[in-house]
Amino acid sequence: MGVTRVATVLAAPRGRVYEALLDPWIGPRWRVPAAMTCEVHEFEPFEGGRVRISLTYEALDRAGKSGGRTDTYHGTFVRLVPDELLVEADEFEADDPALGGEMTITIELTDAASGGTELVATHTGVPDAVPEADNEAGWREALQRLAGFVEPQR
Repeated sequence: MGVTRVATVLAAPRGRVYEALLDPWIGPRWRVPAAMTCEVHEFEPFEGGRVRISLTYEALDRAGKSGGRTDTYHGTFVRLVPDELLVEADEFEADDPALGGEMTITIELTDAASGGTELVATHTGVPDAVPEADNEAGWREALQRLAGFVEPQR
């Protein structure tokens, strides 16, 4: 099982970033990779609340982890500390045992020395069938998308 850790500084206060992470519309969508669509089945942003999301490749030649062109995952919000911490436990819905097992996403928010918010995302338990480089690239892209939701327009 792999671990991915990425960090960024967002030009927004921690409160705005935290609210975006748990917003029922923004929360599930900032993590959608390019060239995929998002269907939110469940998104209950409270400790113990459920998450279930399907991501579908737009390209007809891409294979999803859950069948067809779709990756579906489900999980729960394990721990939420306002303006500081989000911990989510997820699992792919897949028949392939190489994609099984619980993954944990931990997002920590602190005040950045330069202003704004430092966000550190740690994704543990990533199945070995998911290439580390792809997972890291996906996280970096997702954090750029999150910035688009929380930073003021320039």
